[in-house]
Amino acid sequence: MTSTPRRRFRRLAASVTGAALVAAALVASPAHAAPPRAVDAYDPDLGPNVTVFSPDTPLAEIQSTMDELADQQRNNEMGTSRHAVYFLPGDYGTPEMPLQFEVGYYTEVAGLGASPEDVSINGAIEVYNRCLADGGTANCLALVNFWRTISNLSLQVNKAGQDECRASANFWAVSQAVSMRRLDISGANLSLMDYCTAGPQYASGGYIADSRLPFVVSGSQQQWLTRNSEVAGWSNGVWNQVFSGVVGAPADDAFPAPPYTTIEKTPLSREKPYLSVDDAGAYNVRVPAARTNTSGVSWADGETAGRSIPITDFFLATPSDSVKDINNALARGQHLIFTPGLYDIDRTIDVKRADTVVLGLGHATLTAANGVVPREIKGVEGVVVAGITIDAGTSLSPVLLKVGKKDSGKQLSESNPITLNDVYFRVGGPHVGKATTAVEINSDHVLIDHIWVWRADHGLEGFTNGVNGDTDRWATNIGTNGVIVNGDNVTATGLFVEHFQQYNTLWNGDGGRVILYQNELPYDPPTQADWTQPDGTLGYPGYAVGPDVTTHRLDGAGVYVFNQNNPSIVTANGFTAPQAPGVQLHHIMTVNLSAGIIQHVVNGVGGQVDNTNTGAPAYVPAYPAP
Repeated sequence: MTSTPRRRFRRLAASVTGAALVAAALVASPAHAAPPRAVDAYDPDLGPNVTVFSPDTPLAEIQSTMDELADQQRNNEMGTSRHAVYFLPGDYGTPEMPLQFEVGYYTEVAGLGASPEDVSINGAIEVYNRCLADGGTANCLALVNFWRTISNLSLQVNKAGQDECRASANFWAVSQAVSMRRLDISGANLSLMDYCTAGPQYASGGYIADSRLPFVVSGSQQQWLTRNSEVAGWSNGVWNQVFSGVVGAPADDAFPAPPYTTIEKTPLSREKPYLSVDDAGAYNVRVPAARTNTSGVSWADGETAGRSIPITDFFLATPSDSVKDINNALARGQHLIFTPGLYDIDRTIDVKRADTVVLGLGHATLTAANGVVPREIKGVEGVVVAGITIDAGTSLSPVLLKVGKKDSGKQLSESNPITLNDVYFRVGGPHVGKATTAVEINSDHVLIDHIWVWRADHGLEGFTNGVNGDTDRWATNIGTNGVIVNGDNVTATGLFVEHFQQYNTLWNGDGGRVILYQNELPYDPPTQADWTQPDGTLGYPGYAVGPDVTTHRLDGAGVYVFNQNNPSIVTANGFTAPQAPGVQLHHIMTVNLSAGIIQHVVNGVGGQVDNTNTGAPAYVPAYPAP
């Protein structure tokens, strides 16, 4: 894909000598290691799957490029293409000629300004329902609209040329593994469902942070987290709508009708790092600082607080780079950017230095090879990992991401937490996957800010037996546990975990704080015996707080059951937790999706959900009851 992306700044780059650029990138290197690659500060090579537009690029060229990309990625759910599209500071589209485009799978769209207001688009940036039956308008929904990102720009919604229904809102009909960050949207409503496409318009999950929004129509969204934002208003929502640090959020005093959970201030947050271009045309990565007890957007009074790292301090990895080269770059003290693509990881990528930043562009995807642990953070403070997807490979990995060493006794900084932003995990889907545990958090003071941990309930693995291959899937796509937290004082804002064969989430550390938890139990246990604990307990809870935990707080959570392989399977409790004064579960629920039974919401409390009350949640407003 080509454009005229960087001509605005090429004349600036000419004034910098090649020797100066090399010098800027050189730091002490391990013996026998290859020297670091030079990075052009003004025109960095971000790989063939990155397109950068400037205000000088003809609008017709931008429109045709974005239309072509949307057509390519619209149905590419399990495909191999990864793309990032960036807009340099300036204005794009006009009232008479708006820029309107869709965002497909594995596509990141972002502005390159210091503030969202530096890039202004007049038009629409949208996701519609995906129609799954023969390309027509039957079976149209948003339930599998995963893996796409939009951030760091202003959008003046202009739907000129569209029909009356489409002109009524900017549509963002998405589900898991989709983030909307650092946006300033005006001019029309934002709708999180697509009510214009024929057929059902189901949608399941999503995330907004650090954004200023117009009136939002949540519609059929089953669960959603909006964090540290401003909204002009909010309507609808099915089971679980959570607001944390949101100016204008609806009150939750009528819960569960409507099903709103509102937290006035976010206890701990750190916004995702983002690419930006300074006034001289040099590229940087802005790394926001951690904040406590905040509400509203981080950029209301100027640039988001934090530090800017020159792109010359990064190793710009490509899929052809070996893990040895990547680890050598990290050992030299470089930060790491994964350019868009698929990476085969045949040994552990070790992050050992404090304050290291690892940033994926365009949903860069790392796949474990030969049963390795693809990524490990060695329990050093301030590390930020953002924007990457980690896939299990065909050989069993013990864990896909390990943070810290269990029982190390090492205390990390409360004010500078290890942070995960928009990090996604898959066991199965595009290929067979095997992992004992997807995410293991052993360090204290870790911030999880929007992750989706998914053992695939559908995909391209080639199974032939059962409903959608689920009999084979249970025995072949091995995902025993989703998330295990052993560290103390770990915070999660936006934790989505689904379909694991034992514990989806097991929280053993004290001082845990979780704001929005979404879980579906596995679809595919063949028999009740396959879904029974060794002590005879029927099934595994979707969220389990360890028996020795004394302090824990969970706000806004749902566990769903759809045992399509064997609808007679029973799960005793959606949630389990010790009965301790410091353990509090707030606004939790279970729901049956037409197959399977959950007898209670938590610890024997709350009603049963089964096929007699499909789609009608059992709610527990507070556990223990006040």
